[in-house]
Amino acid sequence: MSPSQPAPQLHGSCLCGAVTYQIGGPFNMMVHCHCSMCRKHHGAAFATFVGAPLMSFKWLSGEDQILSYASSEKGRRDSCKRCGSVLPTLIEEMDLALAPAGNLDGDPGIRPQAHVFVGSKAPWYKITDDLPQHEEFPPEFGVGGVTRPVVEAREGVVLGSCLCNSITYEITGKPLRTANCHCSRCRRARSAAHASNMFYRLEDFRFTRQDAPIGDYRVPDAKYFGVSWCTKCGATVPRVSKERGAVVVAFGPLDTDPGVQPAMHIYVGNKACWFEITDTTPQFETAPPV
Repeated sequence: MSPSQPAPQLHGSCLCGAVTYQIGGPFNMMVHCHCSMCRKHHGAAFATFVGAPLMSFKWLSGEDQILSYASSEKGRRDSCKRCGSVLPTLIEEMDLALAPAGNLDGDPGIRPQAHVFVGSKAPWYKITDDLPQHEEFPPEFGVGGVTRPVVEAREGVVLGSCLCNSITYEITGKPLRTANCHCSRCRRARSAAHASNMFYRLEDFRFTRQDAPIGDYRVPDAKYFGVSWCTKCGATVPRVSKERGAVVVAFGPLDTDPGVQPAMHIYVGNKACWFEITDTTPQFETAPPV
């Protein structure tokens, strides 16, 4: 950005529109985070955040709709109580406002600079760009990661859970289809570059623990589109869609390798301007042909 260009003032919101905010540039960082907590919270392959000084951030509406969950001794994750979308994190000690790029309207004027926490990367996701990769945070951050328990794999079963482990589930059989979806609804729902979803038959899925209520939100003008999340931690959980006879399972919160990868990129005509597809997976401007 040249000195003559004004810093961008971007508007952001959750999927349902209850929580809105403004964040201004110039942004000082943009990273893809692959840590397991981000993957569970967002339900995506990775989360992408832009950073700016705290003074450039302002809540516009819906502060009373924010669910806060202490994900670690020093960390907190916020989401919308009504739709589950991930919300910005304000870190006072670092004078930093971190906003999920998937929820921003417009071009932030910055592009991803690195992948962080690739040591926790999902086994089904392959990084194909040439951005720098860090096992955890870059050294200049001065902080480390959080160790989470490893879930032991079981033959023939795919296991998943929310961030607080109040919701757990298992899947058998093969998915009906898999895809990375770049539509604006998925980007806002996952608060990420795109959603990575699998569709399973109802009989191939079951919840094994439900110690917290599951939130559910359906977009009013959509035929099917909806999301589900743990109301304790805000993490994405599978959505049982009885009207379609299927369960929509996000790849991100899985604890064990599903043995498959997203088979296609769909709705790339709505792709985020700041994200570049660099793999060879087939792409479709809108929905794939039936």
